[in-house]
Amino acid sequence: MYLLVLLQSNGDWTVTYSSSNVCALRGATVDINCTYEYPDNVQYRPTTVKPLWFTKASNYQPVVLEHDTEYTGRVEFSRGEVNCTGARCHGTCTLRIRDLRQSDSAVYKFRFTTNQPGGEYTGDPGVKLSVTDLQVKVSFPDPTSPTKAKLECHSLCGLAGDPHYIWFRNGQNVLQGMNYWIYIQSGYSYSCAVEGYEHQHSPLVYAPKTPSVTASPSGEIEEGSSVTLSCSSDANPAANYTWFRVNRDGSSRYMNQGPQLIFRRILSSDSGRYRTYRCQAENKYGQLRSNLLFMDVKYAPKTSSVTVSPSGEIEEGSSVTLSCSSDANPAAKYTWFKNNRRLLWGPSQSHTFPSVHPEGRGTYRCHAENKYGQLTSNSIFLNVTCELTI
Repeated sequence: MYLLVLLQSNGDWTVTYSSSNVCALRGATVDINCTYEYPDNVQYRPTTVKPLWFTKASNYQPVVLEHDTEYTGRVEFSRGEVNCTGARCHGTCTLRIRDLRQSDSAVYKFRFTTNQPGGEYTGDPGVKLSVTDLQVKVSFPDPTSPTKAKLECHSLCGLAGDPHYIWFRNGQNVLQGMNYWIYIQSGYSYSCAVEGYEHQHSPLVYAPKTPSVTASPSGEIEEGSSVTLSCSSDANPAANYTWFRVNRDGSSRYMNQGPQLIFRRILSSDSGRYRTYRCQAENKYGQLRSNLLFMDVKYAPKTSSVTVSPSGEIEEGSSVTLSCSSDANPAAKYTWFKNNRRLLWGPSQSHTFPSVHPEGRGTYRCHAENKYGQLTSNSIFLNVTCELTI
């Protein structure tokens, strides 16, 4: 509510503004009104009056608003006839600003000059104009119904007059009034406007859309390096993020809160076919989970070992297979050794003697290698017993 405010006077010189504070919507038109008075000096009749409005000064002189390039084509001055009764003269003045911008928020002052000696006066402290946008505020006043929300069409300052509000759901007019009660559902967006300024909607509010997850670096990930997973979602108000690790059985393990999940030194156990990651984006209007992200962490061979099949005593002429195994990503290539001498068996993981001979007797080991490292296995002794003939 605004009261009539009589501002600074100098004897018989006064300027009275109808409001000391004015709040208006961006894109709207606003009028700032005032009246002014000065003494009727018969020695200087007819009195000439030159009015102006300003917000800035240059070299201690006011910059006339209509000469300010920021207001070009958007301001209009008007004043009524000056009436003199008794020893005083009265006039009215109006400043109209169209297509309001945020930058128009300022203090506006009226100044008038007459042909009387010392006949100039500025109405201080002026009128504070605040240009605002509408916003949708959400609350959940009913604790027994956590999905029932109250939406309120709100501005940062009190709009003049008695504005009528209009509500929109997915761009369609659905209701009039300051408040709008809804049940939270994904897939809906809400906004409000003031009647007469339907083109000036508040920013849309809506639940998060499907989050996207990315990994950095985006190329190969080597064990021991630093990896950052990032989650983002289009949402208003901005979403809060929660990270989960999804195990082979489908169960989820909470990891942390925030738009990023950081592995300072990633391990092979942090990745794998059955260990994936996802994030959940949530705001007051709903929540949504991302698709699963699989990380393929590369690492050098681990736990290299040699086995023989069949196990136990090996008879001459039987079939025997030596196998080398190691945990590596990408899969390792193998080199075989017998009695510390390299064998020309190729990079295969296993080697079969279809019919083993005594010459096959010896100590065997393998060497596993990929681009990230290498590892030598344990040694195994292959004892071939000779077949006795009588």
